[in-house]
Amino acid sequence: MSAADPILQVENLHTHFMTERGLVRAVDGVSFTLGHGITLGLVGESGCGKTILCRTLMGLLPPSAKISENARVLFNGRDISRLSEKQLRAVRGREVAMIFQDPMTSLNPVMKVGAQISETLIYHLGMSKAEARERGIELLRAVGISAPERRIDEYPHQLSGGIRQRVAIAIALACEPKLLIADEPTTALDVTVQSGILDLLREQQRERQMSMILITHDLGVVAGRTDEIAVMYAGKMVERSSTEALFANMRMPYTQALMESIPHLDHPTHTRLRTISGQPPNLIYPPPGCRFAPRCTRAEDTCHSDEPVLGSDGDTDHTFACWHPVGQPATGSAP
Repeated sequence: MSAADPILQVENLHTHFMTERGLVRAVDGVSFTLGHGITLGLVGESGCGKTILCRTLMGLLPPSAKISENARVLFNGRDISRLSEKQLRAVRGREVAMIFQDPMTSLNPVMKVGAQISETLIYHLGMSKAEARERGIELLRAVGISAPERRIDEYPHQLSGGIRQRVAIAIALACEPKLLIADEPTTALDVTVQSGILDLLREQQRERQMSMILITHDLGVVAGRTDEIAVMYAGKMVERSSTEALFANMRMPYTQALMESIPHLDHPTHTRLRTISGQPPNLIYPPPGCRFAPRCTRAEDTCHSDEPVLGSDGDTDHTFACWHPVGQPATGSAP
């Protein structure tokens, strides 16, 4: 495989769950590629399928989940969606690592920090306990934790939320993975700590030349920290572009609505925030046509009957799924 080939290639991925009420189409036909050393921001409301998509990539799904048989998840040219659990364990942590939303639930509360870092180093790299401890101290120092020689012998409940998240990052970086997935890594942290965690991730990504997927519901978070952005809605990818191009010329009305809901520092105090009217669709019985149409101010008859596919109107690096994209009159023609 050449350096020009993508590190990750996802093709026609469907992840469904059978429930008592019916089949939930959590991820419904997603395809994308991710280049080496690129940071992709995966953006959308809660429940749009972002986390399930990335858990599918990691092979961390419950038994009720079903992945489409014709889907492919190629990591460095190898289809990891077809690996056994034993084969996946050799990939997780070593080549692909994930940082979860809440470090208090992802860290083991009855194991010291050092033991949790050492576990992955011993399993994947064959280090001795002494070597793993020294490497653990180095990792804690690298992610900005002071007094790492003391912190390594503490339990998660003895640490603040921000330090726990830095420990989770240290564990994810331990084996120097080629791809890091960060699932809303600043959830429940205060604003100043959030900024520090996001800056740390960007710094580590650049230093280690990793590829990274940064999951968030906030376009403001990915504005200066990603190379590319993919927007998801109701299980589908509805817009994909370089970060610069998307902010300069967003085409999907849903993307525009997300942007308009972000608070701005230059607005007067008590300015009312804009919201997206309506509710996301039921993924057991999704509406016909464009899934955003019931909430979209630009929707016409075509939008409620015919489903748009990802396409472009000239810039092949900027794709969107919309019959009447922002910046064009609603004429009824597809992009």
